[in-house]
Amino acid sequence: MTAKVLESFGGKFAEQWVATLLTPAFVFWLGGFVTAIQRFGWQTIVTEFTRYAEPLQIAILVGCLCIIAASAFVVQRSDLTMLRILEGYWYPWLDHFRQRRIRHYRDRRNRLDQERQDLRKTEAQRNQEFAALEHLKQSHGGENLSPIERDRYLQLREQLLTPIEQETLIRLGQLLREMPTTNADLMPTRLGNLLRAAERKPLEKYGLDAIVCWSRLWMLLPDAVKKDLQEARTDLNTAARVWFWSILFCVWSVFGWSLWAIWSVVLGVLSAWFAYRWVIDAARVYGELIEAAFDLYRHLLYQSIRWNLPPEPDVERRVGADLTRYLMRGF
Repeated sequence: MTAKVLESFGGKFAEQWVATLLTPAFVFWLGGFVTAIQRFGWQTIVTEFTRYAEPLQIAILVGCLCIIAASAFVVQRSDLTMLRILEGYWYPWLDHFRQRRIRHYRDRRNRLDQERQDLRKTEAQRNQEFAALEHLKQSHGGENLSPIERDRYLQLREQLLTPIEQETLIRLGQLLREMPTTNADLMPTRLGNLLRAAERKPLEKYGLDAIVCWSRLWMLLPDAVKKDLQEARTDLNTAARVWFWSILFCVWSVFGWSLWAIWSVVLGVLSAWFAYRWVIDAARVYGELIEAAFDLYRHLLYQSIRWNLPPEPDVERRVGADLTRYLMRGF
């Protein structure tokens, strides 16, 4: 019967069904099928299925595949909604929790910034110490340097910060880059802060609001750049979709009467954790590509609108703000 079913699909149609099966939607419904087996038993399901005529069996299989495809399509059309939920755009009745999470990220950002300032201060102090030893060495030919001072001079000449301190400084800089610089822009989730920070980078650097200018800039980008951005966005949407299916997978625990009820929750939670990490990595790449697009191709936006691009950074921020207002309001 399986061969007849595959033959009835034929050619490209069969390939489309195979592509549909290799999606999180198929895994989700497979979990539901395993739940049904645990509840009713494999023999009972096989007996009931074989009672039907072969055409009806084929119709049932086709109907199941249609349900899988339809559910995958519905979830795919909800990618933006899922991303907004993961970013922290929640309903008003969650505002108290949202504000508490924002305070958490504000305190974390302040703590990270303080740690970075302390390392910068340590680096500056050691730089002053090295300059003083260098001056003393040049003034007296190094004869007045004690062995301890000479060892300290050689150490500071190699590097002002230790390898661990340098790694910490780089890590702090990366973490702070993934968070907005102002309290008003903070979001209650890591993903929200990461994407919000990427949106604010063009505004802070060039005075260009990414939300207003992006659709115009997109039409001017080279095809290779568009392809990279589309692939990064597709990866982000796919990760969010997998996260959503993972959360839904836990629903099967309600209908299970065995250990599968526990395992469905465990598998769903583990998959959701993996998918969220995937979302963060994909959003980091996508945000960096958007920032790079403004860095390298913003001049195309100025040229197409016949707007002069000033060479000075301070003047460019003011002119960029004027351009944003013109695109948004027409004056």
